Amino acid sequence: MIFPAVLFFLFSFSPSKVFHSELKNNNLLVSKAVPVSSIDNNVEMVYNNLHANNFALPKEESFTQALKGFYLLKEKGLIKKNILTLVDFSLSSNLKRLWVIDLTTNTVLFQSLVAHGRNTGEEFANSFSNAQQSFKSSLGFYVTGEIYNGKHGMSLRLDGLEKGLNDNARSRGVVMHAANYVSNSFIKNNKRLGRSQGCPAIPEELSKDIINAIKDKSCLFIYHPSVISKLIS
Repeated sequence: MIFPAVLFFLFSFSPSKVFHSELKNNNLLVSKAVPVSSIDNNVEMVYNNLHANNFALPKEESFTQALKGFYLLKEKGLIKKNILTLVDFSLSSNLKRLWVIDLTTNTVLFQSLVAHGRNTGEEFANSFSNAQQSFKSSLGFYVTGEIYNGKHGMSLRLDGLEKGLNDNARSRGVVMHAANYVSNSFIKNNKRLGRSQGCPAIPEELSKDIINAIKDKSCLFIYHPSVISKLIS
């Protein structure tokens, strides 16, 4: 079995074959996209060797985009951990559509419900925004920040890395936090999961474990097929 850490080691010495990018004002701006087809087979290998750990696996399409972005961000030094969090907003909010994956061991650590913004849709997410007061979710790649205690208790700041897509996340107060409306009981009573003001809110009983696992410079990717991240396009 070839773990992602090994794959990343192989690619890190040939960055020109993967991506070309530049940093400006703490945002990752892609000045030229290089075809990533050369790593597709390796991404597929990683996916096929994931240890589900009794969880369902994410869809290969969303995982592929997430892992390609992970490689780039790791190469640029923007993330420090081999932890990948994937949120698949193509799925119903009534399903567990958040995964936390340890890429050192290729193991799924958590699979969880996760809310989208109140103006992003009802059961399904279909409208996204980077604007202040939009109460919508933002797609794309993020780096996790620091923990703080807010009105929802233990919460995790997020920094969007894609200009115009999610780079207002911190100023908008888009964070990961616990919410009592992210639960099976809420789904049972309302036919859909509760919604946030744009934050990827998670269940109260899992919040501390998930936040502690992904805090401090790990990669989070929020996926929807309507938008292809500029980082990997």
